[in-house]
Amino acid sequence: MQAPFVKTLAGALFLVGISVPTAHGLEFPATTRLVSTYNFSGSLVAAASINLGESAGTPIGAQANAGFFSSEMAKVAFATNQSEMARNSWGAKTIAKTIMAEEYNWGEYQYSCLNRLWTKESHWNYQAHNYRSGAHGIAQALPAVKMEIIATDWRTNPVTQIRWGLHYIELRYETPCKAWKKFRRSHYY
Repeated sequence: MQAPFVKTLAGALFLVGISVPTAHGLEFPATTRLVSTYNFSGSLVAAASINLGESAGTPIGAQANAGFFSSEMAKVAFATNQSEMARNSWGAKTIAKTIMAEEYNWGEYQYSCLNRLWTKESHWNYQAHNYRSGAHGIAQALPAVKMEIIATDWRTNPVTQIRWGLHYIELRYETPCKAWKKFRRSHYY
């Protein structure tokens, strides 16, 4: 008598097991597409497209969470793209120019001073290290751990180094041209 019950229970569990969606079979209602392009006027343009479709079986809260998750993922993808782009001097200069314009309201003249300053300091190389002084990175932070006020990834992320350098220049000298003037006078800033 017990055997048919076990078979029925096993069959029921089998049916439930195959009818409940697993992580392999989930269809998420949110799709994200991130496109990053560079226009040649020097500004960085990013376009994020988020499409939240309606799904009959998806609770409204889950759709909102999916939208939030998608936008957060778009931000992470954009930041990663910026970091990868800044690993060469052209990309680092483009990122710095964009941050200068958008966050500090500094124009082309200030950028030309910054370009001369950081070319002398590091040639825009995020791995630059002065073994004599211990200065490190694009902006040659001394000591290098100062950059942790921006982020802890300063050793590997050129965007963190650029943000720290611009922040330092603004606090200490107000503008890149004033920092460049100090550098020409004393060979450090």
